[in-house]
Amino acid sequence: MILKTLNKSIKTELPMVPLRELIVFPHMIAPFFVGRSGSIKAVEEAMATEKLIFLGCQKNQKETPGEEDFWEVGTIAKILQMLKLPDGTIRVLAEGQQRATITRHLPRKQVYRVQVQPIVDKTETDPTLLAMITTLQESFKRYAKLKKKVPQETVRTILKAEYPDKLADLICANIQIKPEKKIGILRIEDPAERLEQLAVLLESENEFLNLQNRISSKVKKRMEHNQKEYFLNEQLKEINKELGRGEDDATGSKELLTRIEGKNPPAEILEKARKEGARLSKLQPMSPEAGVLRTYLEWIADLPWDQTSNDNRDINLAAKILDEDHFGMKKPKERILDFIAVRQLKERLKGPILCLLGPPGTGKTSLGRSVARALGREFLRISLGGVRDEAEIRGHRKTYVGALPGKILQSMKKAATTNPVFLLDEIDKISSDFRGDPASALLEVLDPEQNSTFMDHYLEVPYDLSGVMFITTANSVHSIPRPLVDRMEIIEIPGYTDFEKARIASDFIIPKQVIENGLSRAKITFQKGAILEIIHRYTMESGVRNLEREIAAVIRKIARKAVKEGFTGDLSPGGETPFRAQITTKGIYKYLGNPKFQEDLVYKESCPGLVHGLAWTELGGTLLPVEITILEGNGELILTGSLGDVMKESARIALSFILSKHSLFGLKADFQKTIDIHIHVPEGAIPKDGPSAGITMTSAMISALTEIPVRSRWAMTGEVTLTGRILPIGGVKEKILAAHRNKMDLVLMPEGNRKDLVDLPKEARDSIKFVFVDTVLEAMGTLFPDLEMKNRKKRKEDPKPG
Repeated sequence: MILKTLNKSIKTELPMVPLRELIVFPHMIAPFFVGRSGSIKAVEEAMATEKLIFLGCQKNQKETPGEEDFWEVGTIAKILQMLKLPDGTIRVLAEGQQRATITRHLPRKQVYRVQVQPIVDKTETDPTLLAMITTLQESFKRYAKLKKKVPQETVRTILKAEYPDKLADLICANIQIKPEKKIGILRIEDPAERLEQLAVLLESENEFLNLQNRISSKVKKRMEHNQKEYFLNEQLKEINKELGRGEDDATGSKELLTRIEGKNPPAEILEKARKEGARLSKLQPMSPEAGVLRTYLEWIADLPWDQTSNDNRDINLAAKILDEDHFGMKKPKERILDFIAVRQLKERLKGPILCLLGPPGTGKTSLGRSVARALGREFLRISLGGVRDEAEIRGHRKTYVGALPGKILQSMKKAATTNPVFLLDEIDKISSDFRGDPASALLEVLDPEQNSTFMDHYLEVPYDLSGVMFITTANSVHSIPRPLVDRMEIIEIPGYTDFEKARIASDFIIPKQVIENGLSRAKITFQKGAILEIIHRYTMESGVRNLEREIAAVIRKIARKAVKEGFTGDLSPGGETPFRAQITTKGIYKYLGNPKFQEDLVYKESCPGLVHGLAWTELGGTLLPVEITILEGNGELILTGSLGDVMKESARIALSFILSKHSLFGLKADFQKTIDIHIHVPEGAIPKDGPSAGITMTSAMISALTEIPVRSRWAMTGEVTLTGRILPIGGVKEKILAAHRNKMDLVLMPEGNRKDLVDLPKEARDSIKFVFVDTVLEAMGTLFPDLEMKNRKKRKEDPKPG
C-alpha cells in the first residue's frame, strides 16, 4: 500500500489531473473523463510508471487553469483502468490512496506536474475519538435512511471503519455536499477536528433532508386527496344518474348561465357563454381551469347588455342644470342641448364623441359630470395620464394568470347601463412602449362606426359601446395622434377672462368654499376688488383651479378667526349671533401674504428695439417682449433667451426681408457688415418656440436699426414669410386675453385672423383697437407712421365696436 511507502517527510513529484466539481477521497473508487490534452498526457505518463497520479481540485471552470486556480490539497490516486474513447477523450477509473498537499507546481511541458507532501493518516484512537466515531456512524445511518439512495453495502463499510481518518474519508465520499465543504474536510490533519467538522455538516444535511421529506409528504397527501375527491365526485355523478336524479351544479355553471340569460345578451354572446358553461360543468370545481372559466362567465353575467337609463328629454331642465354647475362654456353646452333635441326626434342615436380642449383648471372634467347629470345618465371617469399598456384598454387574454378585461369594460360593469357618460380624462397624456400603444386601441373605442363591435381581449366577443357618450379632455391637441383627433369632435374651452373669473369666484367658488369650511351660517362677503386682486397677484392661470385654492385659504383663516370668537357654525343648534366678515382689497394681503406673481413683463416706456409680442401656452396667453440691440461687429446675428428652432428661423427671415427691402427703410445695402444684431427674449430659463413671433422680431429689428420706438402699449402677433406676407396664427383668444389683462391699447394681427374676433369676450373687444394687415409693409405703416416708405399700403383697422 502507498500508506507504507509515502510518509509526511517525503516529497514526491507526480503528474496531476485537474478535476472540476469532483473531490476524490482516499478509499474511494471514482470514474471520470479526461479531455484536456495536458490531462491526457498526465494519465499516459502515470500509466507508463507506477500508475500513481495526483488528482488536483480546481476552484473554477477555467479550461486552462493557473496555479492560483487550484486548492492546495488533493488526493494521490492509483489508476485502476484506462479506456480511450473514439472522440479522443479517456475514461479513467482511479482509487484514492492518500491525501496530500501541493508544495510546488513544476514548470509545465504540456503536462501538469506537481511536487506534493503526503498527509499521513493517524490510526491511533482514544476514548474521545471512539465516542466521536460512534456518533458519526449513527448520524450517517440517519442520513442513509433519509436519503434512501445510499447502498447498504456502503453503510456496512462505514460502520466497519477502523480509524478516524478512514471514517471521515468514506463518509465524505458518499454524501452530497458542496465541493468547498469537502475540501475543508480533506485539508484538516487533526483526526478529532476532522470528525467534529464532519459531524456538524452531517447533522445539517440531516435537518435539511428531514424538512424536505416532510414537505414532500404533505404535497403527496394533498395530491392523493384531490385524486380521491375526483373519484368520489365521478362515482356520485354515476349514482345520481342511476337513481334518475339531476346532477348537482358543483361548478356553478347552471346558475351563471341563468344569470346571463336574464341579462338578455346578443345571440353570439349567449352561444359563447353556453359553450364555456358546458366546459365548466365537466371540470372539477377546484381545478385551476374551472376558476378561470367561472371568472370569465361571471364577467359576462355582470356586464350590462340590455339595461339602459332613461334620458332626460327636457331641454330647459338640462340647460338649467348645466348653468348651475358652470359659468360660460357656450359651445359645449349648446352641443349637449343639440343632442337632447335630436334624441327626442330619433329613438336610436349613436353617442357623440366629444373632446374638450383647453388649459388646466377650466372645468373640463367637472363639465363631464355635469353633462351626465343633465342627461340623467350614469357617469364614468378613467384617467389616461401615464397609461402606456394597450391591455389597459383592451384587457388581457383570459389564459393569463390574473387576467381581467380592460378599463373600458371594467367601468361599464360599474355603470350597470349601456348608455353612460364616459369621460376619458387627459387623453393627450397617453404614452406608449414595448407593451403596445393605448392610443391605437382607443381608435376602435372612439369611432362611432366601429365601437358597436368593440372587442376586448379578455371577453373575446363583441361589446356594443355605441350607446355611450364619450367625452375626452386634453390640454393640447398636438400630442394626440392625428387618426384619434379625426374621430373626435373638438370643442375648445379657452381660458377665462378676468371678468369671467370674478363671476365664477363670486357665483360658484366662494359659496362652495363657505359651505365646505362650515361657515354656511356666517355672513362672508368679498369685495370685487379683493377678488380681482387674488386673480391678478396670486394666480397665473387660464382656469380657476388656483383661484379656488387661494379663496379656500382665505376662508380657512376666516374660519379660524370665527372659532376663536366662539362661533360654532354648522354644529350650532341655532339662535346665536351670526359671524360676519368682509374681505377688502387691502385686507387680502393679511390672509395671503405677499403677492406670488407679478403681471406679465411689460415695459412702460418705449425705446428703439423693444416690441411686445403675444404668445400661447398651455396655461393660456402671455405677453412676450422682444429686445434687440445693435452692436459694432461683422454681421453676426446673436439669438438668446432659450429660443426654439422655429423662432430662430423667424429671426433669420426677418433679417433677410429687411436686407431685401433696405431702401424702403432708409438703410444702406451693406448696413449689416459693420454691425452685430443681438436678439433677446426675456425670461431666458423658459423655452420658447413657434412662428407667430415673426412680425414681432421684424418690427423690433426695424425699430432698432432706424432708432424709432414702437409704442409701449402696442402688441402684435403673426407669422412672416420671406416675401413679407403675414400669415394667420392660432391661439387668438388666449393671446388677446393676455393683451387685455396687460391693458394693451392696440393689437396688430394677420388679416386671416379677423374672423376670430367673434369668439372674443365683449370687454376684450371693447378695450382694444385691432389692426389687421396682410404684409409687413402695411404693418410698418401702423407701427412707424413717421418712417418714410415707398409703396406703403393703407392699413385695415377694425371698426371700434359701439
